[in-house]
Amino acid sequence: MPPPEKSFARDLATSHFAIAGADLRIGDIPVRELAARYGTPLFIYDGSVMRRSYRALAEALSGFARIHYSVKANPTAAIIRLFCDEGAGVEIASLGEYRVAQAAGVKPEDILFAGPAKGARELEIVVAGGIGEIHLESLEEIARLTAIAARLNVTVPVSIRVNPVASAQGGAMRMGGKPAPFGFDEETISEVVGKVLSAPQLDLRGVHLFAGTQILDEAVLLAQWRHGIDVAGRVAAIAGQPLKTIDLGGGLGIPYFAGDGQLDLAKLSAGLPGLRQQLKSDPRLADARLVVEPGRFLAGPAGIYVVAINAAKVSRGARFLITDGGMHHHLAASGNLGQIIKRDYPILAPAHMNATEASSATIVGPLCTPLDTLARKVEMPNLSAGDLIAVLQSGAYGRTASPVGFLSHPLPSEILIEDGKIEVIHLKEA
Repeated sequence: MPPPEKSFARDLATSHFAIAGADLRIGDIPVRELAARYGTPLFIYDGSVMRRSYRALAEALSGFARIHYSVKANPTAAIIRLFCDEGAGVEIASLGEYRVAQAAGVKPEDILFAGPAKGARELEIVVAGGIGEIHLESLEEIARLTAIAARLNVTVPVSIRVNPVASAQGGAMRMGGKPAPFGFDEETISEVVGKVLSAPQLDLRGVHLFAGTQILDEAVLLAQWRHGIDVAGRVAAIAGQPLKTIDLGGGLGIPYFAGDGQLDLAKLSAGLPGLRQQLKSDPRLADARLVVEPGRFLAGPAGIYVVAINAAKVSRGARFLITDGGMHHHLAASGNLGQIIKRDYPILAPAHMNATEASSATIVGPLCTPLDTLARKVEMPNLSAGDLIAVLQSGAYGRTASPVGFLSHPLPSEILIEDGKIEVIHLKEA
């Protein structure tokens, strides 16, 4: 019987892609052929998997909330364009992401701008270029944006980002409920609403909450959304006016490790009627547009990170597979992006899917640090130099969430596959 980690990785591969004989196939093309054509390290994204994730979530949230893709998960223009073609807006957190969204053809009114440290220059550029909403996160930002709007003689649509109380928290990484740089503490919203209303250049449209990330329990999400609607009601009452937007944040998770659950969209959808009733019971919220802003959930399962083995060696009885890629391209897979206890992402050998023998190995990258470890004593086929290893669930928080400059290795190749067509996002330098 295969170990749980191997079964988990294979189950994911079967769920999202295809297996034929020895080969993992993406877009009906063997991964080994893609690696030979585009080189390794290589990120491969499957557009059809992204569309399936989006459509499943859109169906679950139908009539309740609109999806805005969180660009930070994977700020690739082709991927942003794919989700916008499906009907999504976007959520950004920097001027760079704004420009990528523009390049992808996103309409200004479909862009929401969050982030705790927006500078005067980037605020001025997005205001001049057009923006759906700016989510305010500090008193300095209110003053800064007010001055910019007055200078440009425009009115800027804004929402107040709220740092919710601890009872509303959940997920692998909690974004609020404690002292935090994100948003205004829930206890201070009366003062903040007053500040915004006193600035005629700012159009207060709503609220934004983001309580946590990597949430796999739909009950936690529903409880957070219920609290978000409650906060929105209080803001509307303080402001004495209806709200137009309630941004409930993101945080929808995907399974990374053996034993992780899968977010149950049917149960999530079944919990929405109560939230709809909560909205209808408050005349100031009844017509508000609700937004959720997932990133990982939409892009994560669609990507794999492929590396080639440069050396297979034994050190004091331990087997090491040393590859040409690692934490400098995929920090999250190394466990160094928020994990306290390091656990392995699902990993498999994409050209040995029919292997029957396996042994324990530690998989490491090329960097001169023991942190550059992709798997710790994982069961793998008997691989050697030239063989491939693939890290699944790698469509989000990969290259752009990693220290790509460390040791000055070239950037990995990246491609998007859909309907038999391959779009080259980046080709690794020779």
